Amino acid sequence: MKRFWAALAYLATGLLTAIAAWLAIGVLLLSVVVLPLLPITAPWIRRIVDFDRLRLARFSGVEIPPPLPLDGPWLHRAQRVLADPDSRRDGLWVVLHALFGTLFGSIAIGVFGALVQQPVAATLWWAVPMENSFGLRVDSWAKAALSVPIAIGLALVLTQLPRLAELDAKWARKLLAPPKASLEKRLAEVVATRAAALQAHGAELRRIERNLHDGTQNKLVGVVMMLGIAERTLKQNPDNALQALLRAQDAAGDALEELRNVVRSIHPPVLDDLGLDGAIQALAARCPVPCVLQADHLGRLPAAVEAAAYFAVAEALTNVAKHSGARHAWVSLGINEDQLTVVVHDDGKGGADEKQGTGLEGIRGRVAALDGNAELSSPEGGPTVLTVVLPTGR
Repeated sequence: MKRFWAALAYLATGLLTAIAAWLAIGVLLLSVVVLPLLPITAPWIRRIVDFDRLRLARFSGVEIPPPLPLDGPWLHRAQRVLADPDSRRDGLWVVLHALFGTLFGSIAIGVFGALVQQPVAATLWWAVPMENSFGLRVDSWAKAALSVPIAIGLALVLTQLPRLAELDAKWARKLLAPPKASLEKRLAEVVATRAAALQAHGAELRRIERNLHDGTQNKLVGVVMMLGIAERTLKQNPDNALQALLRAQDAAGDALEELRNVVRSIHPPVLDDLGLDGAIQALAARCPVPCVLQADHLGRLPAAVEAAAYFAVAEALTNVAKHSGARHAWVSLGINEDQLTVVVHDDGKGGADEKQGTGLEGIRGRVAALDGNAELSSPEGGPTVLTVVLPTGR
């Protein structure tokens, strides 16, 4: 019985999403005629498909991994929509689900409603003569008796609803699930990401160790030496001891500042004080190139996510100031469901080369360690657009 009600709910909600699919077909046709609309409408269509993935997973118990969201600037989304096989599967699902979802959902609701109507028409015809679901006007006990075999037939049909729902779920799962080759590619990406995360972690530890050894430690050694000199001066020539102590004090201040810089490179304190949007606003304000920040209300995110986004924007704005020749720059921050999207965009000369020390490799390492994605678009003549997508873990 539980399976029957689950099938009925699945097919009934499928009818609702089929109606949305018919609307999506109209939007798709309009987008084909007016191509610039496609990058705008494709994310909306994907949300409908993602909802059906969740509906399918609840019914069948088999989770279908959703594709990456179509976020970022218009040009980036246009490239993704035209080249992405997931978008083609979305479009095919919209057409087929509009047909089959409407048919199967109408059968389920229609048969269930007809079965409910039979006893009502059979028992209340003498008070309120009515037609049953098949257009037969019930106005006598003889006609009312026909409701019994009709109800039995409808009940038998209803017993097949779980099979009908499983048939619908089977083709939808086969269409919406990524192909095996895609899953193998994703597994390879996960393995590569894990290796990159370990490599990035090791490189980060070596960087911190090098900064402490070559910077802070040397300055502290200098402080110790200056204090030793001040001690000997105090014993031999007390009048000159003050100058030695002041030099040691200055050296201790330099060592403390060096240590603070190392700590900031691990996790900037400004993130704790202002949050990610406030910290990025501070970066934008300090950028030599006029920079505009567009940010949703992000709230607090996991520390690792905030740090990765902060360092990505800091590196990108540094590149804008040093290499781009841009007159303006823009930074946008937004959260779509459980993903943070960061876009840094400038109107410079473009032609950014990842192999020329632009720091993008470091950004990719930080982002990949969190199972995120970083993409750079920088054609000759500009513009340069860096898009970083990070899971928020919400």
